[in-house]
Amino acid sequence: MSEKVISYDLGTGGIKASLFNRNGEILHSVFIPYPTIYPQSGWQEQAPDDWWQSIIHSTRLLLEKTQCNKNDIVALAISGHSLGVVPIGKGGNLLLASTPIWSDRRATEEAEVFFAQTDYKRWYEITGNGFPPECYSIFKMMWYKKHFPKQYADTDKIVGTKDYCNYRFTGRLCTDYSYASGSGVFDLEAWDYKSEYIQMSGIRPDIFPEILASDAVVGTITPEASLETGLPTHVKVICGGVDNSCMALGSKGIKPSRIYTSLGSSAWIALVSERPVLDFWKKPYVFAHVVKGMYTSATCIFSAGSSLQWVRNIVCPDLLAIEEQGGDNAYIGMNKLAETSAPGANGLLFNPSLAGGSSIEPSPDMTGAFMGLRLGNTRADLIRATMEGIALNLRIALDLFRNYHTEFTEMLFVGGGTKSNFWMQLFADIYELEVEKTNIGQEAASLGAAALALKGVGFWRSYDRIDNLHQTQERFLPNPEHQAIYRRALFKFKMLADHIASLNGVNE
Repeated sequence: MSEKVISYDLGTGGIKASLFNRNGEILHSVFIPYPTIYPQSGWQEQAPDDWWQSIIHSTRLLLEKTQCNKNDIVALAISGHSLGVVPIGKGGNLLLASTPIWSDRRATEEAEVFFAQTDYKRWYEITGNGFPPECYSIFKMMWYKKHFPKQYADTDKIVGTKDYCNYRFTGRLCTDYSYASGSGVFDLEAWDYKSEYIQMSGIRPDIFPEILASDAVVGTITPEASLETGLPTHVKVICGGVDNSCMALGSKGIKPSRIYTSLGSSAWIALVSERPVLDFWKKPYVFAHVVKGMYTSATCIFSAGSSLQWVRNIVCPDLLAIEEQGGDNAYIGMNKLAETSAPGANGLLFNPSLAGGSSIEPSPDMTGAFMGLRLGNTRADLIRATMEGIALNLRIALDLFRNYHTEFTEMLFVGGGTKSNFWMQLFADIYELEVEKTNIGQEAASLGAAALALKGVGFWRSYDRIDNLHQTQERFLPNPEHQAIYRRALFKFKMLADHIASLNGVNE
């Protein structure tokens, strides 16, 4: 019973490789960073070879750190960041050294050409693609065709991030339903590419890879990949999934109406359901779930933990200096200060749109703001207001889902923000829901990918075991007295957001 699997969480900032036993318990993780390239305004690229080299490095480091017998490893699976477009030539070669990642927005003209031919609202309701359209793969492919005609003519397939790594492992070009659902030409109802949209884009249909189940076996490791990674050739490569859906699976998203909040640098609320949540005005972004027949619908804010980090750097340099000298983590000191401020931060409100507005906000041109500053306000008020403002912004996202699903009574939290019990209590008060914090924390996407590997090789018959792997560490119940304060704060917060949008010239 010594069999093990490796999961890879291929993120925007780097890759985390994790070793799991066949019960789904994590044994060890390592993280390898890689850079993002910014050639022009709005362009954000990464080098696919950096992903592969990071897989090689992290795998070898994981084997070294754990002293694991490599022959005990039977499978691997990857959770990959979304909307990647990696062109592979007809000879199997990588055609571009760096390729746009999910946040790249160069393809605005291509999106305009596409929507001159079809209704944007209908497209959104068919695809669930709620990010700015130019982020989606099909428009980046159209950009390739226009700006790299030779490479486009030489292209065999265009694949996503984790699919490129699967190709390097196995030599097979394919994707899964969850990743394909971010292509911009995937019909959520039909669970297949929509030929009408492919034809409209002018992209050759044969460029799109075949679609497999997320827990399907792509193949086994080639001798070349075995030499590079140190993994034996018997290891099965499972198709894996897009990061949003892998994280949903790892966050107990195994049944309809399961919901969670991911609280990190950015933050989002995601709901797993049998029907996608589609709202044209707020545009939740939807991916097919890695569990076929279900969907993960999400709304996000761009600057959650990064807003708190900004306050740490600008307002609390002394706490950061203490940390750098070997003392307490600066965030621990910030939590202690915030606890000394009253609920409502003594009248201070913070809008956390430091990185612009998401789809739930009045404008993409939103900026951050403190409102209500008086001479009597303290640093503690500023910190507490920041934490409250992030929670209030996410409360707006939660209320969108409450319009469609009313049966949930608790909220699971994952991500780095769960380290703060004080913040978890704030969220319980502002969400008006019981908040659960478990041992999984920042490992949700890794667990989701590992679960795909374990089911893919037949160790698991279903994903029901995931519930038992989550061991509750804390539960936070709403404080009725604080709820009343935060309801008033939420009303003011919405007004503040509207005023910020107006000042940025949106509602004039």
